[in-house]
Amino acid sequence: MSFLNGSVFRLYNDGGPFMHPLLLFSLVSLVFIMERFYALWKAKIDTQEFIGRVRTAMLKRRNVKEAITVCEEYQGPIANIMKSGLIKYGRPQDEIERTIEAASAHELARLERGLGVLATIANVAPLVGFLGTVSGMINSFDALARAGLSNPGLVAKGISEALITTAAGLVVAVPTLIMFNYFTAQIGRFVLEMETAANVLLETYAEMDDHQG
Repeated sequence: MSFLNGSVFRLYNDGGPFMHPLLLFSLVSLVFIMERFYALWKAKIDTQEFIGRVRTAMLKRRNVKEAITVCEEYQGPIANIMKSGLIKYGRPQDEIERTIEAASAHELARLERGLGVLATIANVAPLVGFLGTVSGMINSFDALARAGLSNPGLVAKGISEALITTAAGLVVAVPTLIMFNYFTAQIGRFVLEMETAANVLLETYAEMDDHQG
């Protein structure tokens, strides 16, 4: 209970110098988590509705420009991939496929932006905490060597530093890792929807060619 009841500022000071990089890690992690939340939320669209509107414009009205306009209304990675394929309408299929693959790679890179930072923090924060643990134990044994058992408070201070930095490293790493895995799962769903949209576009082109034939 003493850990929970202690003030954050006191715990920060008692944690020693390794608390500074852990504080920096926590702030960077928070910024990237908020940014990814907003970016992925903004990228979400009703995929079925979007694909339906594109197919309607192309199959019923034979209007590729209208389909491109629909993509510009929705925006986001799925719409951008469809738009890249629509712009190449009339070109050979292998050229269209290469264009869609390039657009998919670009959109995936945008979705994954910042995830490397979160993964690094999730892995490094506990190590920094363990460094603080080693530092605290060194200070404890140094105090024990200098003062012996006559001043147990000095020994306890080093042990306290060791435990605080260990806990702080885990406090930073655990939620960062959870959010990294959450974002990875969300991006996996986007990738699946992008692949579906690309396949639907190619199938729509085939249907248009069959109707024209």
